[in-house]
Amino acid sequence: MQVSYAIIFVSDMKHSVSFYRDHLGLRLKFESPEWTEFEAGGAGVALHLSKKRNSGNDTESVAGRCRPGFSVPDLDLLHRRLMKEGVTCIREPEETFGVRMAQYLDPDGLAISISEAKRGD
Repeated sequence: MQVSYAIIFVSDMKHSVSFYRDHLGLRLKFESPEWTEFEAGGAGVALHLSKKRNSGNDTESVAGRCRPGFSVPDLDLLHRRLMKEGVTCIREPEETFGVRMAQYLDPDGLAISISEAKRGD
């Protein structure tokens, strides 16, 4: 079994498309006012418009929530770019569980984990 896609519910499609396409660099496959799809290395990421907005920020691990995770070849390079672009970082890049990882908030306050494979010694 493998993950084929993840759906992220968003309050503002245009703003969210810009975040996932322009800031995170996901490849846009399809865009509409209520549903947008991205390619993410074999799996899909879909944005679905929702009228109900997140009531708080998503920095805690709470049952019933999901935290998407992406991997990149150079986390430091991406982190510097995201900071210049004003993306909110909630966990600076650090080594954890055998990888370097950081966390950022999307436009609706959903925490996104981004990791880099551990570099050789």
